[in-house]
Amino acid sequence: MRIYKAGRSGGAVPDIEKELEKVNGFAKTQLLAEQVYIFSLILCDNEVDRDFEKFSTDALSELSELFVGKTGIFDHEWTAKNQTARIYRTELLEDRDILTSLGEPYKALKAFAYMLKSEKNLELISEIEAGIKKEVSIGCSLKKRLCSVCGLAEGGCGHIKGREYEGKLCYFELFDVSDAYEWSFVAVPAQRAAGVVKRFGGAKTLKGFVESLEGSVFAAEYEVLEAEAQLGKRYKQELRREVLRLGLLCDKKLYEALLEGSKTMGEAQLLAMKASFEERLSEKMPITTQISGRDDVVSFDGSSYLV
Repeated sequence: MRIYKAGRSGGAVPDIEKELEKVNGFAKTQLLAEQVYIFSLILCDNEVDRDFEKFSTDALSELSELFVGKTGIFDHEWTAKNQTARIYRTELLEDRDILTSLGEPYKALKAFAYMLKSEKNLELISEIEAGIKKEVSIGCSLKKRLCSVCGLAEGGCGHIKGREYEGKLCYFELFDVSDAYEWSFVAVPAQRAAGVVKRFGGAKTLKGFVESLEGSVFAAEYEVLEAEAQLGKRYKQELRREVLRLGLLCDKKLYEALLEGSKTMGEAQLLAMKASFEERLSEKMPITTQISGRDDVVSFDGSSYLV
């Protein structure tokens, strides 16, 4: 899944000479201090953002390696003419004196970037120094988002981001970074330190993304997948109702706990519970014939039958 998360740019790095050696590791010609402008930026952190998502410590560490050498552009428009700056090193920050909204020590991914002091870049440099060009947004790809309430992957539970369950906030923690694409200067209002802007292919939902591709060959496939997903949803709802019915027959005291617990169960868990209840019920209420038989033996034409 590709996401975009916001951070913020910093200002100029005072000791340019000290950083120049690392910068020249990316340049084909030896650059001098007077030729480059070096600045720092916070790419992302471990705070829960306004989409109720947060980067895990592992994800921040993976991003720190992947973003070295990545180019800076504008508004995530992937064109060569948009290339403005390049990250030459990163570092992970941790401040135990600052706590996130979850009470965790604040962690952030800090990057150092450089650009040429060319005529083209002078206005941008001035805007960075003045704090006007402050917001940046990263583009990266992640494989996994886990629910803070139950630990299941996104889509595997019924919890809704932003809601509280027994006093615990539901958010999704981001794991397994597969790639980092670029970082961009974006025209957004001043936001809090951690990410606030997220896009998926320019749309906020998968359906919106597919619909945004005019004449897309994926539209028909998406409709089929959506129909199948709705069918699966109805199947799971019926399965849950059956488990609740069987649980009520087995033990009324179980019902309240089962009512809440079954909301987060997957198909395998529901089927296992259904089989268990059915077994208990078969022992508790064995199947009997409608008419009770007798052990009498009646003979017809020399043959014996039980009735």
